[in-house]
Amino acid sequence: MEAQDFISHCQSLLEARDALALVDAVLERYSASAIAFSGAEDVVLIDLAKRTGRPFCVFCLDTGRLHAETYRYIERVREHYGIAIDVLCPDAQELQALVREKGLFSFYADGHQECCGIRKVNPLRKYLGTLDAWLTGQRRDQSPGTRSTLGMLEIDSFTGRSGSPLIKANPLTWLTSDEVWQYIRERGIPYNELHSRGFRSIGCEPCTRTTLPGQHEREGRWWWEEQTRKECGLHARG
Repeated sequence: MEAQDFISHCQSLLEARDALALVDAVLERYSASAIAFSGAEDVVLIDLAKRTGRPFCVFCLDTGRLHAETYRYIERVREHYGIAIDVLCPDAQELQALVREKGLFSFYADGHQECCGIRKVNPLRKYLGTLDAWLTGQRRDQSPGTRSTLGMLEIDSFTGRSGSPLIKANPLTWLTSDEVWQYIRERGIPYNELHSRGFRSIGCEPCTRTTLPGQHEREGRWWWEEQTRKECGLHARG
């Protein structure tokens, strides 16, 4: 079944906004698929995948700049679900060249895209090249400026195995942050301890801070940059 045919096949699930059924459908159809894991939404996806009873793979990006709490969280999730988590690291030579030329905090001066490209986007692109589909915890209300038209099932801008079209599933598209946290509490799912200390959207330590009441969750990311650029390149669309 071709990528576009699969999207058409899942139309009833998309119309029903059925996250569990969509996770099940993707895992059933694509053995070469994986769940991208980093935060609260993603652990909900892992829980949904576990409920399907199907085998599944999970990966996360270790940029080398994560909070200590995030590393502990990754280990808690691994133990809680009894799963393996593929930890992807940046290319050592690329990273060394960047740090030698520009230092450890160049993103404060010239933007986060170059650093994110080396630490996150390039390792992701390489890994996605081994897959037919991947699942993310993106939601429309996470970033109204960049994710407001997010679909539950899309053909990604990255390519999959042998350069073929790559399915990208976003089963939580229509959920709100409150609904995600309700699910986490009801299911007793582990979460990053930083959330209890005012961090709502968690990335690398130098690029993440707490948000104030009334601020949007993404305002805690790359706060020195223009508001509409709150993406690192992992979820490029178009």
